[in-house]
Amino acid sequence: MVARYTAVQLAAFAVAAAFLVVGILGFIPGITTDYDTMTFAGHESGAHLLGIFEVSVLHNIVHLAFGVVGLLMARTFAGARGFLIGGGVIYLVLWLYGLLIDHESSANFVPVNNADNWLHLALGAAMVVLGVALAGKRLSARGGHEATR
Repeated sequence: MVARYTAVQLAAFAVAAAFLVVGILGFIPGITTDYDTMTFAGHESGAHLLGIFEVSVLHNIVHLAFGVVGLLMARTFAGARGFLIGGGVIYLVLWLYGLLIDHESSANFVPVNNADNWLHLALGAAMVVLGVALAGKRLSARGGHEATR
């Protein structure tokens, strides 16, 4: 028997897997620059994923947790749609939060920098769009073509 997943479920699986990969990469020296300066939380962490995105142990754990939750939710149509739309809204709120806080203050506990902020905007918008646009699509077991549900 061939498992049939909706397009929104496949998108949720892909996004969740990406979160897991990013969470793991954040713990790998070399891929994360200045790894020895990573703190558990707070803006004092000097570590940067790919030399660009500020990370901490807490930041990496959040990515891993988001990935695990996404994989679990992607098992059903409603869960996948909820993960993409709800998670996208969370990332849009995180983008606004990152714009409003002083990056050198204790409010920046995750931590985020300017590059993180704009990535959060793109990620949040993409997740919401995927959750809405793919909600009516189902992959065919034969040809892999999509049909409106």
